[in-house]
This record gives sequence, structure tokens and C-alpha cells, in this order.
Amino acid sequence: MKSTPTPAFDPALDPTLHPNSDAGTSRDAIGLGQVAGEGLNTRHGTILTLENISVSFDGFKALNDLNLYIGVGELRCIIGPNGAGKTTLMDVITGKTRPSHGTAWFGETLDLTKMSEVQIAQAGIGRKFQKPTVFEALSVFENLELAQKTDKSVWASLRAKLSGEQRGRIDEVLETIRLTASMSRQAGLLSHGQKQFLEIGMLLVQDPQLLLLDEPVAGMTDAETEFTAELFKTLAGKHSLMVVEHDMGFVGTIADHVTVLHQGSVLAEGSLEDVQADERVIEVYLGR
Repeated sequence: MKSTPTPAFDPALDPTLHPNSDAGTSRDAIGLGQVAGEGLNTRHGTILTLENISVSFDGFKALNDLNLYIGVGELRCIIGPNGAGKTTLMDVITGKTRPSHGTAWFGETLDLTKMSEVQIAQAGIGRKFQKPTVFEALSVFENLELAQKTDKSVWASLRAKLSGEQRGRIDEVLETIRLTASMSRQAGLLSHGQKQFLEIGMLLVQDPQLLLLDEPVAGMTDAETEFTAELFKTLAGKHSLMVVEHDMGFVGTIADHVTVLHQGSVLAEGSLEDVQADERVIEVYLGR
């Protein structure tokens, strides 16, 4: 638990913010890295710390004293039955839902419970929803250009001239998501899987440090699912990823570490082999 008062949010993420003296001592995260990114204090190797998080809706506890720790550069998979609290968990991390109890820290100094959704996004947390949300009337390139210029209106962004660095970053992301050949194509004409890749690209051009991905391979072809697994494994290390997914074959392909949620709490955690062998997980989620 953090005890020192939270510093005010600094949009520049000044690394000189006073760290909490006991930050990161409650538990070491799995898959620790060295540096999350410029300005974010992750001196204990943990990029996300959730402790005793509870969320209630009309008496129903969507999250119940949940604890979760994600390391810098880690690829974490979150699984569990419907109603386990997976979506509410992402809502808390992104500021859409405020917990009734508990603490949520991004790095060592940023208290997510005191930040707006916009501040959290600017701090380096990006979220991809299950259904792709791209600007279908715009080209693939224009979607990435617009995502990169989040401080301007749509038309102001498209009229503004790209710097060489910005153009280079978009070209790099296009190659990463394999849409270079489709850069001039209208986004509405892309396949479902390509729209998913484009939305991931729209997050990547903003250089997030933590990516939250909700059922990213739902509706994809086998080939698209295989590429998504390759993509996520490439992104891990450069970014931290939290993937919510029901496709256990896909989870087995990408997971470093798996967390199983049930009734708003962590039921089990460990390697996929460990959680698949857990009798509690078999009973409530995997079946026999």
C-alpha cells in the first residue's frame, strides 16, 4: 500500500516527481524490465500496481479486493468466465470507472484514481476495445495521422503538416501492422482483422507504455490470429501488454503469465500450464 500523498499529475511526466518511499515493496511483479519509457518512474520494475481494488454497482461487487501487478515489458493474459470483472478491471485502469476502495498506480508516482481518462491516456496507457473503432471514411494513413495528433481537432490534424519524425513513425507502424500496401485505402474497406491491426497501430503511434487489449483476435481468420500472436510477442518488451482473451489456443501462444479472474477477484495466477492444472480454474472456467 502506498502511504505518501500523491504528487499532482504532471503532463510532462517529470521524472523528478517525488517517488513513494515504499513503492513496489508489497510484491515483485513477474517479468520485470529495466525502463518503461522516458519520464515514467518504474524503479522497482512494476508498471501497474493495483491493490485491494473494489468496484460496486448497485450492491453487486464487480471487483472485490483485487490485487494485480504487471511488470515492465511483460505480456500478461487475463482470462475468466463472463462476469468475472475483466472489463471493469480495464475501466478502472483507464479511469472510466472509479474504484470504491483500493489503490491503482502507474509506475511509482502516478495515482490513476486521481487522474482523468485523458490524463491517463496522455501518461501512456492505451486501450483497444473488442470491436474496432476506426474512422472508416478516412484512409489507413489518415487514421494513423489523426491518432498521432491527439491534441488537435480532426480536420486541423489532417491539415497540419507532418514532421519528418512523425512521418517516419507512421511508416514504421504501417510496417509493423503489415498495412503499408494499404496505406491509401479507405479504412472501411479493410477486413475485420485489418481494422483490428489498424486500431492497434493507432495506439502504437502514440507510443503507449501499457497496452490494454480486449479480445483482440475475436472474429479473425487463423492467419490473422497467427500474425496477431507474432505482433504481440514483438511488442512485448518495448511495451507492457495486458490481453483479455477467451481463445485459450491464442493465450497459449503468447502468454508469459496468466491471471484468472472469478467473481471480481484473482482466482489463480502463474504459467498457463499451472492455471490449467488448478482444480479451481477447471471448475469455474475451463471445465473437464
